[in-house]
Amino acid sequence: MTESFRRSGEYPQGDDHGSAYPQQQSHPSSSPVNPEWPPPPAYHPAPPLHVEPGTTVWPGSGHGGDGYGAGPYAGQPDGSDATGSTAAFAAPPAPPQGPAPTRQRRAKGPFALLAAVAIVAAAIGGGTAYGIQELTGNDTVASSSTSTSVVPTSQKGTVSGVAKAVSPSIVEISATSNAGSSTGSGVIITTGGEIITNNHVVSGASAIKVRLNNGKSYTASVVGTDSKKDLALIKLENAPSGLKTATLGDSAGVQVGDQVVAIGSPEGLTGTVTSGIVSALDRDVTVSTDESQGQQQQQGGGSGSEQWPFEFGGRQFNGDTGSSTTTYKALQTDASLNPGNSGGALIDMNGNIVGINSAMYSAASDSSSSSSSAGSVGLGFAIPINTVKSDLASLRAGGSDS
Repeated sequence: MTESFRRSGEYPQGDDHGSAYPQQQSHPSSSPVNPEWPPPPAYHPAPPLHVEPGTTVWPGSGHGGDGYGAGPYAGQPDGSDATGSTAAFAAPPAPPQGPAPTRQRRAKGPFALLAAVAIVAAAIGGGTAYGIQELTGNDTVASSSTSTSVVPTSQKGTVSGVAKAVSPSIVEISATSNAGSSTGSGVIITTGGEIITNNHVVSGASAIKVRLNNGKSYTASVVGTDSKKDLALIKLENAPSGLKTATLGDSAGVQVGDQVVAIGSPEGLTGTVTSGIVSALDRDVTVSTDESQGQQQQQGGGSGSEQWPFEFGGRQFNGDTGSSTTTYKALQTDASLNPGNSGGALIDMNGNIVGINSAMYSAASDSSSSSSSAGSVGLGFAIPINTVKSDLASLRAGGSDS
């Protein structure tokens, strides 16, 4: 009898006996020689078919799932189910030696794919807002949740880190009207030069100048206003390239006690940074919708900064709001705000804008107080950034006051 037993090292080791090949074989026998081999099929193989002298072939069974009728030596050479096909046993290929390298390479495939996907996902996650903006044009607003950090990791959670990351996106706005001039602040939201500010900062203005963080000044025009929300959208004329845009966060995630930073131009002091916490949510703040009220306050204030009147807690500040008013829900903060901060940014510690500063109380604004007690007392209000985002399309179309 020809050698039918496995020789050490001739076949791959393991439990996969189906992958071993006999060195020589003439004709199948009725019982296996090696008891370790699987039993023969339940059916009787067809008689041998002699095609050429010296070569013996067997008809294919077409049974691909029982281990005997499929594969390169039973039936179709490529494992397909084609009854009647044949395969020669005269010259079987040499069995593979040692561990199967193909199987190892395949095992690495999924891990390599997962690693590549993880790297791409990380890259996308870190630059989503910027990437979308660059692909869709310069009028796309960068927006994120409050968990997305704009501040570098080494400075995360610090006031200096927030100031460094966001200050280039905050501008000083000088508005000139028939009643005089006033100073406020604004937030750059697109690389095309769109800037969000308060309506009362630019209300009735015949000319608007915007001073960037780098000291350069540009002319701007009003795109749209919404006096009911005290919001306005202006746009730089001949905006320079490379404008640093702010990232608008999610004010719905803001909680009482959260640390915040305010950046603006109080009394014309460009880029002033103050910090504090969120003192309360959903405060009812009432402001005038009549631009003449603000012009009267500017004319009589003489401070060079906007003196927009507002009501809070049944009391009026910065003058008389008049009979035409509107009320909105605001974030309350103890971060120091003064005239000129209006339209500037209230920022979380990740560097996301969570509010647009709109109203502030100082003892000097109370008719019962003297000028010697002027200054911030830690009672300021900001329009939630989600209100701004929901109103942006309307402002771009001219606003509700058009």
